[in-house]
Amino acid sequence: MSPPAVPAAQDGVLARLGTLFRTTAFKLSLAYLLVFAAFAFFALGYVAWNARRVLDDQIVSTIEAEINGLSDQYASGGLRRLVGVVERRAREPGASLYLVTTPAGEHVVGNVEALPPGTLAQPGQVETAYARSTDNDRLDHRAIVRIFTLPGGFRLLVGRDVEERDRLRAVIGRAFAWSLMLVVGLGFLGSWFIAQRVLKRVDHMTEITRSIMAGDLDGRLTLAGTGDELDRLASNLNAMLDRIGELMRGMREVSDNIAHDLKTPLTRLRNKADAALREGSDPDALRAALEANIEESDNLIRVFNALLMIARLEAGNAREGLAEFDAGAVALEVAELYEAVAEERGVALEAQIQDGLVLHGSRELIGQAMANLIDNALKYGAAAAEPVVRVAARREDGDIVLSVADRGEGIPEAERGRVLERFVRLETARTRPGFGLGLSLVNAVARLHQGTFTLEDNAPGLRAVLRLPAPRDQAPKEIAA
Repeated sequence: MSPPAVPAAQDGVLARLGTLFRTTAFKLSLAYLLVFAAFAFFALGYVAWNARRVLDDQIVSTIEAEINGLSDQYASGGLRRLVGVVERRAREPGASLYLVTTPAGEHVVGNVEALPPGTLAQPGQVETAYARSTDNDRLDHRAIVRIFTLPGGFRLLVGRDVEERDRLRAVIGRAFAWSLMLVVGLGFLGSWFIAQRVLKRVDHMTEITRSIMAGDLDGRLTLAGTGDELDRLASNLNAMLDRIGELMRGMREVSDNIAHDLKTPLTRLRNKADAALREGSDPDALRAALEANIEESDNLIRVFNALLMIARLEAGNAREGLAEFDAGAVALEVAELYEAVAEERGVALEAQIQDGLVLHGSRELIGQAMANLIDNALKYGAAAAEPVVRVAARREDGDIVLSVADRGEGIPEAERGRVLERFVRLETARTRPGFGLGLSLVNAVARLHQGTFTLEDNAPGLRAVLRLPAPRDQAPKEIAA
């Protein structure tokens, strides 16, 4: 006999409720509910206490006024007049209580029939039980009374029934209980509603992250558009996933580029070694073949070193040793190192360096980036009608801008983004030595320093611009002579 489906459904509901109760949103809402309930408890309690105190003060004031009036009657007419006034007032409906007794405690006049033993012997104001004359001696009423001893031992009791006070206290007590129940009920429902909404969004995020972990790297978390903490978290996670996707694409591109672009030099290296073994009987020929292989191997090593450096920069693993340095001085030093190369190629190398360009970063990496840019400018700008390479370093809109401009053939605007990728070389550059990694390295250095690297039209030629954020407390300096 198959088991019923109801227990399974109940288990699912209980599991869902258990998950809901464990959410942070529900716990925070419950904590706010407890704080609010405690505040409401003390607030209503304070109101009830003050209401009772105000009523007691009012009753005492009424008793004092009655006593003053009866004192005047006794002073003007004696006991007989006092008894007459008390008898008349006792017959009037209301909450006022009066009683005149003999020295032995026997009832003379008044609307109080019975009191607890010893009450008349208590001086001052007391709260006591009493029975009216129509209640058959049942002490089921409460009152605040004051007892006076008159000349001759007679006693006068003046009081006020507290039934209205007790009724008000009962009303406040019921309101207090219902208010707490309402607060707790609405608070619990609100906590459940808030936690349900948060849990729904978190479950949606969990489903998307599971699909991403399963291999769907294009999946992204959905933004609700509210700008709350979950939206900010989803936005940051999406940015992180975008960055991871870029790194993964970079790894695939590196693998593909190594497989294609390095296959030719490795094949050439192998063929030279094979030819030297088969044909090289002359020691000089063998030596020349070995030197050519060593040169080819050095080129491959440089390629792999550049690839490793780009990978480290894009992964953010080259942040050790960052310090403040003068970026203008670095640009000037690199330009001076290339003066001999520029003179040999017949290129005028000019430097316009602004003084005091303090930058927080890696001096070595900035120097390497400037060396790559100047080397490219000298390589591709030497064939211009007026071969000039200008190296500039200045402050612009709070950033430090390093640029290298030449008057060569330049790069078409549609290709300027593509040449920043690894191993990308245009057709006009394939006749010159190189592997297409220089600009990729410069771009990686710019990203490591939270900056940008762009290629612009120099009309004619190309202008490579490295824009890096400067420390905020640096002020612009005058251009050095």
